[in-house]
Amino acid sequence: MTGDAFLAFLAEHWLSLVSVICLLLLSAFFSGSEAALTAASRARMHTLESNGDRRAGVVSRLIERRDRLVGTLLLGNNLVTILATSLATSLLISLVGSSAVAVATLGMTVLLVVFAEVLPKSWAIASPDRFALVVAPLVRPFVAIAGPVSALINTIVRRLLNLFGVNLSSDMPMLSAQEELRGAVDLLHREGSVIKADLDRLGGVLDLGELEVSDIMIHRTAMRAINADEPPELCVREILEAPFTRLPLWRGSTDNIIGVVHSKDLLRALAEPDVEPASLDIVKIAQKPWFVPDTTNLRDQLNAFLRRKLHLAIVVDEYGQVQGLVTLEDILEEIVGDIADEHDIDIQGVRQEADGSIVVDGSVPIRDLNRALDWSLPDEEATTVAGLVIHESKSIPEERQAFTFYGKRFIVMKRIKNRITKLRIRPAEDGTSIG
Repeated sequence: MTGDAFLAFLAEHWLSLVSVICLLLLSAFFSGSEAALTAASRARMHTLESNGDRRAGVVSRLIERRDRLVGTLLLGNNLVTILATSLATSLLISLVGSSAVAVATLGMTVLLVVFAEVLPKSWAIASPDRFALVVAPLVRPFVAIAGPVSALINTIVRRLLNLFGVNLSSDMPMLSAQEELRGAVDLLHREGSVIKADLDRLGGVLDLGELEVSDIMIHRTAMRAINADEPPELCVREILEAPFTRLPLWRGSTDNIIGVVHSKDLLRALAEPDVEPASLDIVKIAQKPWFVPDTTNLRDQLNAFLRRKLHLAIVVDEYGQVQGLVTLEDILEEIVGDIADEHDIDIQGVRQEADGSIVVDGSVPIRDLNRALDWSLPDEEATTVAGLVIHESKSIPEERQAFTFYGKRFIVMKRIKNRITKLRIRPAEDGTSIG
């Protein structure tokens, strides 16, 4: 074809050429809008809407029905793509003759993939929230018009899939909101946007509903309490010398908790005129004890602490036997990590050795060890490091016995009766599981 003939062709078919270009731009708009609106953050849109951004409200309403939104955008994209390809083919028939179909297919494929798919979607994914805010007002009227058609198509698709046993009617997500939030924050931590301390704190909040008070309580063997039958001056000395503000009070046996003594109540009582430690009745100043089941999850227990304005509860099992105690501080430490003050006794229970190994008290919680050393030892079946070794070995190990699991070598250093009190942990040298 000569140059004059080509110019004549352009003059005759300029409207069709402009239409093909406009249809390609529309296809790019639908593709970019689909990518941006499906990737937009609902939390971010909610925040912007609360701050008065009307466009964010439009985005939120559009993505509430993602199936309808995606179906409508795909419908529009397919319509303009098919129309653009048809127009291009009809133009090329008069230009190149019988090879028009092949030329149109190849040319439109390149144009659609590059300019109507990859380019707009890459742009949209690079900044989905900003892109979504821009296109949402333009997408909304199209969704309102074509939405019923998309809904009909979705209904047909669901009916067809039902014939093959696939049910899309359930609105239950594959992941819970907590799992989605945990996964998102973990991903941001890996990318460097969230520091480990913040990751641990958020993980602690999310884990409250999965942990029970028995997982974090101070066990009865380590629980510090006051014997009400001892001389009053001895009780006063023990309370004032204790590093704790509140102490359980028992009589007869440690299972018989009759109250909780607050050091401030003790000091107020001692400040009364003519009151001496020897004449003080500890039972009268003690508060009524609060007993909670050992199966109570930490979220409920935290809410109960806040509702009752108490800081300490006695943990009992299903038979009413005292298992230990739990405090508000214990639960808060699951969120923010160890809370130490000037009166705390510094017993970490974890010591780094010169050879790279870690010496750990058997009573150290697995969660605390994981946080401190960035490990991932499982804590579903056991709460403490000693409990993990017993669970994995299916026995009560002897001293100097060693086991390898979860990429670590556990060596029992000290055992008292049936309790493992000290272990050495070092990286496993081979892939053996237990030995």
